[in-house]
Order: sequence, then C-alpha cells, then structure tokens
Amino acid sequence: MTSSAALADTAKLEFPAPSPQCTLKQRVGLTDIEVTYSRPGLKGREVFGSMIPYGKVWRTGANAATKMVFSTDVKIDGHEIPAGTYALMTIPGKDEWTVIINKGSDQWGTYKYDEKNDLVRFTVKPVSTPSPVETMTIEFDNFKDESADMKLVWDKVKVPMKLEVSYIDKLTKQIETEMASDKKDKPYFQAANFWFNHEKDLQQAKKWVDAAVAERDAFYIVHLQAKILAKLGDKTAALAAAKHSLELANKANDLAYVKLNESLIKTLQ
Repeated sequence: MTSSAALADTAKLEFPAPSPQCTLKQRVGLTDIEVTYSRPGLKGREVFGSMIPYGKVWRTGANAATKMVFSTDVKIDGHEIPAGTYALMTIPGKDEWTVIINKGSDQWGTYKYDEKNDLVRFTVKPVSTPSPVETMTIEFDNFKDESADMKLVWDKVKVPMKLEVSYIDKLTKQIETEMASDKKDKPYFQAANFWFNHEKDLQQAKKWVDAAVAERDAFYIVHLQAKILAKLGDKTAALAAAKHSLELANKANDLAYVKLNESLIKTLQ
C-alpha cells in the first residue's frame, strides 16, 4: 500500500471523543431549553483548583463553550435572560463560583471570550457532594410549573442555580382564545383547573367545570367542581359535590381522591 493510500485509510478512522458532546433538551413550563456541552471526565485527575484553576473563566465543559438556548425569557437566580442563544461560562472558586451568561454563543473554549459580551454575572455557593461524580453533568430537577433547579455537577462539587419561567400570561391568552372559539370539543376541565389554580375569575371557572361535568361525570372533575364551589362560598353545593366525587372515587378504587374528598368534606361540615 502506498503512503498516500495509507494516510487516506487512516483519515477514515473514527475514535471515541475524550469528552463526548451532549445535547440536553428540557421543557420547563412552556419554555424549551437546550444545553449543548462536552463532558470531560475525572480520569484520576485533580480538577478544581488544579486542572481548572480557581479565579479564571472556564468554558464550563470541554472543547466549545457550553451553549444554552431558551425559547422564551427566563430568570436564572433572579437575573433576567431574554429568549435567545448564549454561552454559559463560569469562574470556579473554592467558596464561591461566578456564573456568566455571555452573548458570544459560538466560542471554542475561552480564547475569544469578551467580558463586554456578558449579559449577566452572578455568584453562587458551591455544595460538596458525598462522593465524586466521574463525568461532568448539567441537569434539571425539582420541576414545578414555573421553575426547576439547574445543577452543574462534577468531582465533589455541585453548583446549583434556580431557573424560573413565566407561562401564565401566554397560556391565559391561549385558553381565552380556545374557549371563545366555535369548536365543539373544548378543554373545559383543564381551563377550569387553570383558572382555579391561578386565582382567576371563579365564576368563569365554575361555568367551565359545570360543562366538563356535564360531558363526563368523573371523580376528579367533580372534585374540582367541589373546590370551586367551596371557594365561592357555596358550602352546601360544595359538600354535595364532594360527597358525589367521594362516591365515584370509591367505585373507581382511587384511594388518592378518596382521601382528598374526605379531607374536603371535613372542612365543609
């Protein structure tokens, strides 16, 4: 085989990446989040304060700087982040980390990092983990309708951040448009539940839940009806609805709603 042919064959070889790239897609509320980063491993090395020095800007991963995409405006630890694409960078410290959201989303490492492009900077306290984590990980958990915890974890260090989103105004408009339409199949239960949980017009919520019950006499729908009636101050009607929901829940053998209705009935008697 000629040397040129050998080189051509070698060029076709593909080897595993030392720090594999990961794309994490997560929805929080009605916001789509995408995080793309390369995941280095410990591999027996001392990381923070050594391989990754304290006090210097870090790409927060390997290879290209970690990229974050938000489909709507968000807040991270209380700081406003408009919808868009950003680089997530950090300055590790023994007792405090600086988190940087930078507008230069396409960067290799920190070689072209420009502080003038920082959208926000804020500090967080790192938390020690009970055992070392081999591969750097960015993850989301503790989900609620409008928030989640975002964590960077590697070695024995966890860097927690609070991610908040707002979907109420957007979904309110969507519900109002949907319920005002001429469609036959409308989400009466879901709309009533949203109105009730977000302290909107209870009379409107009652109309929708009544329509939902008329379509389907289900224990969970009647339970919502009972709660709305109770909040409106109609204890007699609320008690009757709660007892009916309890009866339906017992027939369905749904112990969770049995307990919920028993608890509600006690507050109404």
